[in-house]
Amino acid sequence: MDPPQGSPQSSPDAQGSRQRPMDASQGLRQPLMDTPQGSRQPRQQQYQPRRPDPPSGGDGLFNAVVTIFLFVLVVVFLVSSSTTGSSLSVLHQVPEGHVGVYWRGGALLEATTDPGFHWKLPLITQFEPIQVTIQTDQVRDIPCGTKGGVMISFDKIEVVNRLRKSFVYQTLHEYGVFYDKTWIYDKIHHEINQFCSAHSLQQVYIDMFDQALIAIEKQKVAEKEAETQKMIALSEAEKNAQVSQIQMEQKLMEKNSAKRQEEIENEMYIAREKSQADANFYRVMKEAEANRLKLTPEFLELKFIEAIANNSKIFFGEKVPNMVMDQRLLGNYLDGISKKGRGDV
Repeated sequence: MDPPQGSPQSSPDAQGSRQRPMDASQGLRQPLMDTPQGSRQPRQQQYQPRRPDPPSGGDGLFNAVVTIFLFVLVVVFLVSSSTTGSSLSVLHQVPEGHVGVYWRGGALLEATTDPGFHWKLPLITQFEPIQVTIQTDQVRDIPCGTKGGVMISFDKIEVVNRLRKSFVYQTLHEYGVFYDKTWIYDKIHHEINQFCSAHSLQQVYIDMFDQALIAIEKQKVAEKEAETQKMIALSEAEKNAQVSQIQMEQKLMEKNSAKRQEEIENEMYIAREKSQADANFYRVMKEAEANRLKLTPEFLELKFIEAIANNSKIFFGEKVPNMVMDQRLLGNYLDGISKKGRGDV
């Protein structure tokens, strides 16, 4: 429809710029105007921010997988040291001074583990740490009925005991985890009741009480002596070990000294033989050089003449002149021998 006469025509942008901001109470209300067909249309569409799309099925599956993975990690790395929380745990810890024992399907396993971290099957294997060091159990408020019918009570009895590692399986197999209840707590009550029922109040509180104190002191002295003997044995063993180590080091030093002395003697012998060989070689070379300088034809001829002069009789050839010829031939022969000897040297 045409705008009313006398009213200026405006664009939607201009209308939007002149429109007052909507109050929060108005919400998303929009002004309407009549159309020729009688239908009402919004005068201006208000801007609405786009809402994010709902997560698809893939994102939900991813979140579920991450949640399950984190849960598995928590279960895997859950460290437990008792049966209460050890059913779901995979990684468990055995404290120092204890051994780990295991039940699978309710059956006690013979295998035990040492202190530290270990693995096990969750929901199938149960775990419990068992102390194998010295421990003190206190039994309190022990009733005692004497032979005369008087009821008395012992406030506290302490029992020092230790379960050896080699007897862990047998003890737990026969008496369970709370074996000390059977062997210590119940046993103390039973023995005290038997003792009190066989003695009167006078014997329990006065006559035999001193004997009990003496027995306790004797036990303490025996324990102290045993500890002293143990310390002496350890000290003796350490001393013997140190003496053995010193003797071993001394023997090793003697062996090394003898080996070094032998090496020095070998080096001296090699040096002496080498020096002697060099001296012999030098002597032979000098003798050869001296002979080369000494054995000249003139010297040999002189020696020949001296040798002939010393003889009382000389026989030469058929004629006297051959003497001189034979002498010259002999001199030439000796000269050749001398030259040959120098060439060989």
